[in-house]
Amino acid sequence: MTWSESSIARAIALQTLARKCVVLVDNCNWTGHECDVLAVTTDLRIIDVEVKISRSDLKADAKKGKWWSRSASWREWAGETRPDPIARVHPPKVWKHYYALPSDIWKPELLDCLPSKASGVLLLRDIAGARSINAPVVVTCARRAKPNPDAMRLKPEHVMDIARLANLRMWEARHQAEKAQRIAA
Repeated sequence: MTWSESSIARAIALQTLARKCVVLVDNCNWTGHECDVLAVTTDLRIIDVEVKISRSDLKADAKKGKWWSRSASWREWAGETRPDPIARVHPPKVWKHYYALPSDIWKPELLDCLPSKASGVLLLRDIAGARSINAPVVVTCARRAKPNPDAMRLKPEHVMDIARLANLRMWEARHQAEKAQRIAA
């Protein structure tokens, strides 16, 4: 199987998160940083899943802004020294963070490349000959995410905002599918 961000995100959303979450949104910036899959759990917390399709993609993630905090007083004025950024254990607003990637690119030593020891790892494996609609791939947990004890529980208005975004994305996807059908016809 040729893996794509979309195929991995779909498997995680439908096989791993669907029963535990009330809302799932792809490519979402609601937390202030990009989440490949943003999930709102039934107890109103955020799970951020970062999808990776290569080792280099995984290793590069540690440089993203979601993993670094800068002082509120930090300014870029001429002559001022910049304070060193502080590494974060969890991205902002996130209760649990996971990486999802194909099992064939995973090596246990890649754990040392992750920006946080609190991040979990989900591995996807294609099952040859098991091409059923319900289980085209198997998702296993190589490492469970450690919860962020300081993560806020979402308020109803936050959940409604995320649900509205998911709803708009669904209608746009339907529009794009219809457009593709018209072009193909």
